[in-house]
Amino acid sequence: MLKGIDPLLNADVLFALRAMGHGDDLIIADTNFPADSVARQTRLGRLLRIDAPAPRVAAAVLSVYPLDTFVDDAAARMEVVGEPDTVPAVQVEVQKAVDAAQGRPWPMIGIERYAFYERAKQAYCVIQTGERRFYGCFAFRKGVIPPDED
Repeated sequence: MLKGIDPLLNADVLFALRAMGHGDDLIIADTNFPADSVARQTRLGRLLRIDAPAPRVAAAVLSVYPLDTFVDDAAARMEVVGEPDTVPAVQVEVQKAVDAAQGRPWPMIGIERYAFYERAKQAYCVIQTGERRFYGCFAFRKGVIPPDED
C-alpha cells in the first residue's frame, strides 16, 4: 500500500501508466473483450488486470492519469452494436468517474465496435477489469501535467 495511491493500482499498472507519454492510449476493457489477444499487439505487449468493476477501475486510473486536452477523443466508449446512441449503465457510471476526475463535465465519444478494436491494438496497454456488463470498454488518451507555477 502507498499513501495517496488507490490500492487497486497494482505495480504492473502503475509501471505502465508512468511509462506512457502524451498521446498514448490506455484501454480499460470488460471481461468479454478479447483483451489478451489485443494486448499482445499493444506497445506494452502483455495484458494487465484489475479485477474490479469498470467504473471503479476508471476512477482509480483517472486519479493519477491526466486526460489529453488537445484532442476531442481523449475519452471514448465502445458503441452498442446497431445502437450507437444508446449509453448503457456501465458507460453512464464511467462517465461520472471521468467527470469527477476532471472536475467538470468531460465529453466521451462513441466508437464503433470494430473501430474500437483497431484503436485498442494501437494503444500502449490494455487493462482488463472484472466488469461483466456488456460494453464496459473505454479508451483514454494520456495528457500532460503542467509544470508548477513559480
